[in-house]
Amino acid sequence: MGKIKVENTPIEGLYVIEPTVFSDERGYFMETYNIADFKEAGIDCEFVQDNQSSSRRGVLRGLHFQINHPQDKLVRVIRGEVYDVAVDMRPGSKTYGQYYGIRLSEENRKMFFIPKNFAHGFLVLSDRAEFTYKCTDLYHPNDEGGIIYNDPDIGIDWPSDGMELIFSEKDKKWPTLKELK
Repeated sequence: MGKIKVENTPIEGLYVIEPTVFSDERGYFMETYNIADFKEAGIDCEFVQDNQSSSRRGVLRGLHFQINHPQDKLVRVIRGEVYDVAVDMRPGSKTYGQYYGIRLSEENRKMFFIPKNFAHGFLVLSDRAEFTYKCTDLYHPNDEGGIIYNDPDIGIDWPSDGMELIFSEKDKKWPTLKELK
């Protein structure tokens, strides 16, 4: 295999990716995306848009998805730390409604591949976090959907440890997964 290690999660198609990091006294170098390595690992998609956000501690973004233009995403943290979550929304999937969460940070340099038809969100654990992600479709603002972050049927265990959570107005109002059906 190339310069990445791909780890399966309990949800089919959802992967944690660790790049090979070359370090010396000057710092480090790593490839964050190489189409040949990803294809060899069975992740064969074309990314068409890169995004970056910056958020402060306690910001919870999500759980978001695109309705008619679903996107595969490759996400990572370049500064700070987040708890990143993907919820399976694939019709007929044996893990429909289940989630997987992982800590992504500038220290662990892990990436998270989230396939189409998953809801996605993250909680900022550090004082500040910069989050980047690649998408396989352009953003369509009138095509956005979401699930409320605390849907009891999904049961996400957000590691908020008493921190004050900060939401956008729309993220406070998303329906539950049952209400979407």
